[in-house]
Amino acid sequence: MIWLTALAVLVTTPGLASPLAAPSAAAVERSVLSETEQAQLDAKESGEPVEVLGERTERETVFANPDGETFTLDKSIVPVRVEKPGGGWAEPDATLVKRADGSVGPKAAAVGLSFSAGGDGEGLVTIGEDGQSVSLGWPGRLPEPRLEGQRAVYENVLPDVNLILTATVEGFRQVLEVETLEAAKGPELASLEYSMAANGLNVREGAAGSMEATDGNGQVVFRSPSARMWNSAGANVAAAKETGISPQTASVTPIQASSAEEERPAGPIDEGDPLTGPGMGDEAAVMDIDVTASSVVVTPDTGLIAGTTAAELPLYIDPSVELGESERTVLSSDGDVFYNFSGGDNGMSVGRCGSAVIGGYLYSCTTGSAYTNRMYFEFAPGKLKGKHVLSAQFEITETWSFSCDPRWVDLERTNGISSSSKWPGPRGPKSDGSWDQMSDRHVSAGRGGNCTPAQPRAPIIFADNTDEEPDENLTPTVKAFADGKFSTLTLMLMAKDESDPIAWKRFDDDATIQVTYVGKPATPTAYGLDTGTAEICSKESAPTMWTDPTPNLTATAQTASGGEADQSLRVYFDVDVQNTDGTWSDAKEPSSGSESPPTGYTRDGVVQNKIWDATLADKKQYRYRAATSTYYNKGASKLSSGWTGYCYFTVDSTAPKPPSITFDSVYSPCLPGSCTVAGKPNVAGNVTFGPTDGDVNAAYRYKLSTDSTWRAWKNGPTLTEPIIPVDSGTVTLTVQARDAAGRPGGENAVRFLVGESDGPIGWWTFNEVSGDAVDVSASSAAYRDNATISAGTRVNTGRRGVVTEKGATGEDKALNLGGQGYAATPGKLLETQAPYTVAAWVRLAATGTTQTVLGQNGVNSSPFFLGYCAGTDRWCLRLADADTSTTALDNQRVDSLEAPQTKVWTHLAAVVDTNAGGKSLTLYVNGIKQGSDALTTGGWSADGALQIGRVKSKGTFGEYFTGDIDEVKVWQEVKNEAQLAKEAGLKDVDNKALMELVARYKPDGAQGASLPDLSEYGNPLSLSGGASLDGEALVLDGTGAATLSRPVVADTGSFTAATKVAVSTKDLLSKPDGYRAQVLGQRTANGSSWSLWVEKTETVPEPVLDDEGNPVYDDEGNPVTKPEPRARWHFGRLTADGSGTSVSSKEDAVLNSEVALVGAYDAQTRSITLYVGSDAQSPPQAYTASVGSGEFAAGKGWTNSAWSHYLSGRITDIRLWAGAVKDVDQVETVVGF
Repeated sequence: MIWLTALAVLVTTPGLASPLAAPSAAAVERSVLSETEQAQLDAKESGEPVEVLGERTERETVFANPDGETFTLDKSIVPVRVEKPGGGWAEPDATLVKRADGSVGPKAAAVGLSFSAGGDGEGLVTIGEDGQSVSLGWPGRLPEPRLEGQRAVYENVLPDVNLILTATVEGFRQVLEVETLEAAKGPELASLEYSMAANGLNVREGAAGSMEATDGNGQVVFRSPSARMWNSAGANVAAAKETGISPQTASVTPIQASSAEEERPAGPIDEGDPLTGPGMGDEAAVMDIDVTASSVVVTPDTGLIAGTTAAELPLYIDPSVELGESERTVLSSDGDVFYNFSGGDNGMSVGRCGSAVIGGYLYSCTTGSAYTNRMYFEFAPGKLKGKHVLSAQFEITETWSFSCDPRWVDLERTNGISSSSKWPGPRGPKSDGSWDQMSDRHVSAGRGGNCTPAQPRAPIIFADNTDEEPDENLTPTVKAFADGKFSTLTLMLMAKDESDPIAWKRFDDDATIQVTYVGKPATPTAYGLDTGTAEICSKESAPTMWTDPTPNLTATAQTASGGEADQSLRVYFDVDVQNTDGTWSDAKEPSSGSESPPTGYTRDGVVQNKIWDATLADKKQYRYRAATSTYYNKGASKLSSGWTGYCYFTVDSTAPKPPSITFDSVYSPCLPGSCTVAGKPNVAGNVTFGPTDGDVNAAYRYKLSTDSTWRAWKNGPTLTEPIIPVDSGTVTLTVQARDAAGRPGGENAVRFLVGESDGPIGWWTFNEVSGDAVDVSASSAAYRDNATISAGTRVNTGRRGVVTEKGATGEDKALNLGGQGYAATPGKLLETQAPYTVAAWVRLAATGTTQTVLGQNGVNSSPFFLGYCAGTDRWCLRLADADTSTTALDNQRVDSLEAPQTKVWTHLAAVVDTNAGGKSLTLYVNGIKQGSDALTTGGWSADGALQIGRVKSKGTFGEYFTGDIDEVKVWQEVKNEAQLAKEAGLKDVDNKALMELVARYKPDGAQGASLPDLSEYGNPLSLSGGASLDGEALVLDGTGAATLSRPVVADTGSFTAATKVAVSTKDLLSKPDGYRAQVLGQRTANGSSWSLWVEKTETVPEPVLDDEGNPVYDDEGNPVTKPEPRARWHFGRLTADGSGTSVSSKEDAVLNSEVALVGAYDAQTRSITLYVGSDAQSPPQAYTASVGSGEFAAGKGWTNSAWSHYLSGRITDIRLWAGAVKDVDQVETVVGF
């Protein structure tokens, strides 16, 4: 047994000298500066901000500031750089060039964009991003285009009709230029059908003739504003055609001298043109569109065509497509909309476009009727996530002003915009619907030498001026936005006095918000009592025994996801002692204080230790927790994370010392900086426990990190035990000894790394386009058992959701069976006399008949039947006693604990253990053990094919399955509960859930009494009571709701629910404290299964402010106040009395503004998490799932066997997934919040 000696590795007692007691590699500060640290150092030395190049995105730039602690994010509404195909960055340039493949495209754009070089019209234009694309085709042949900068002109695609494509950095505009009345009234333009092909995207019609292309998670990738057409009836058409100036974008021009005073200069020449949209006086109409899976049909407005004269030509017909990352628009009181406008050389205007006399001259910005414009910019959070905002400002270039005299410009926060937004624009976020003023500026810029002194175009910076104007709150608003309290930040530029034409100004499209911040700290990880090889953290009910009165505490500093990893961090260690009356008080601090490091700072992910040298008293119980702090302002200011949970321990310096741990075979302990993988689940490795420091131990007990309790005590001065891990990955072994008197001693712990178990011998994903279902368990075709599909189809509703293969992103597929189809392997797969495990994801379409998911052919019968049994209305696992035509199926059987939920993804697994020590059959549903039964007859061998969706019984095939089947796996071994829970978790290589979007409700463009489901599952919500659709949102008045008569997700399986909701402040104010209004949820027979809700906590007085932001006082000099409600968000189980388990938001809910909420239930950890935006509100909380068979509802909740908990507000987005988001990063990538 010499080899055993060679493998033995000793883990000594905590605190004693040994190689393992050395600090881990993670605990050693990095000696090589990161890019961020180098930028901080360079900024501090130079006194100038230095860009952190690795933080660049197309719209965002990050600078390290000279203070060495803070950073500044410059976030642009338009791309300031674009990524090159081979890496690196380029300046945006939409100039069209011919490519080597013959196509035409922009030099440098934020999207993949390709225009046809002529020929077949199918390839007219393709726009793509990240392997997903949409292509449009022209119904006919195309001439070779004439390239004019950003424009490709295809002449006479129809008689007297030119097709003009214009590239932008973010997409393209497509215009048909109709030059004659004969062409306008020709049959070809009565209806235009463009062919369409979408790769990895779903294209649908939105509100008011708009379109959007979404990925498999419902995130908008591309969007198209309302399809419009317009004529050239405007008064300045002739000039526009000659100079390129469109009437709406024309500049100030003197039109009549009223004295002999020298004439004032006109405004600058504008390079806009009629192809960008209707101008002043042009007649316009929104066109109807019809989107199918393979085409987009545009129907021009016959009234506009009929009313257009020859003098009002050309006529323009315009659909366009752009990225969906951010939005901007100009809304005009004359009805014009300039969605995602381009600033050009002279920008777009705000304020009243009319006439005014200046210096004796009458000036006007229009030759037609006066109008008023407002400009909007909508920002997504992006890199603001994880940041603690210290200051914020908004910057935009003013390109022109009506006069040299300054006028006030307001920056206001409004509710969100969309491509269908029209004048007067969105309401504000305040309780009365008013706007929220961010800042204002009294400025004039852009007239150049026409003013004395000269006034060139200039960046205008809007920032807080709270000392003089308390109503300005740009920084607090951006801070709340970064914290995820509302989903988007929409800012409006407007003239303060919209009746004053001299306040008319022009601004570019280069709006940015500039935010100075520090990264938020996050709750520390890997915390507890440090043994030198692992940390121990125990609950109050079973505290750790610790023999060292100066314990070594450990925790790893963390910054929030999205926060800077190179912030100045410390970890605060808090130790309490329990008093005799059961209360807790602070323990005496150690000599170096409670923070680590005590001086200087650490960085994200670095282990910190604190030896508590203020000796702790024997026989006392203590508890310990930790928090991370970010320091800034030269250490004078700090921001702290939430606390970890408590670790409880009892000190007894006289108790037996922690035992030694020696690995004898198979596994080895993790050493500082290394961890050797060995073994696999269910494979034993011997470990010996022994005494240290001369102790004489009488017994030992141990537990693994996968155990919920200690294993039984076993006697002996030393003890060698076969340790059997139940799962792969890092496992912690904790050991305790006791002496002959039965006194338990200190604990020791060590980590070891377990290898992966054997893979399946068969695995079918059904992700092929056609043909057999490929067995992906084997890399070589010679070893694959491909399954032949009969009378079944593949559908784009596979359980894995969005998948990326070979650079292309698309939706996973599943096998759909209609009660007659099946799939079968060519021959025998399992040896059913030996142990085996089978599993599959299923969506049962309906109950009422017994249906089998998996079986394997014998001569007369399958030995196992995994599926649904109608007689008991349960999932069931049945074993046949023998391979005969009369065999019984009920002698060896396990039924599920609950009835199945139809039309929801459910994971089924069956384990048949024929080993001598097992002899059992076990059923699992969603990774949860349902029960076991004895294997009474023993296994028998079935030599036929594996059957998927049907089974052989009593000599014939039957029990055909109706619904979807996916991810079928079979193993020739016993899988334990931990392994099958992992299978039901369906994680990727990064241990994040693979998520399938099972419902998407987008009220934008919806009408009537039903809200369609835009996912592949097609389950519309029915509106009732005071619920309605206004074309933008599901509007709830507190008496109605939208419901589906069954669940959308399996309540006992992992799921994620997301929504965007604005709760009415006014209606919540009228409710009593404690009122709970459900946003989303599913119910059980008598209560809530799960719910997202808002709960009113109190009503508080708020000061009333006047238009200038000053407090209002009554006649007696007292400040006037108004009542305002306070509330919190919750996710969990809604109950009438509030006793249900839930996670609540950390801070008060923002009301009257759209807030993004995400609730996730992880069935494997049996815990729930709430996110506001992408900010997790607390660590996951333990939760017991409750099966609900009743309705899914938006806007009301079911408690005490009745509907109540009605919501008053607006919901603009509802999405649900099978699978639970793991963290804030996955919320961002999958949900998009």
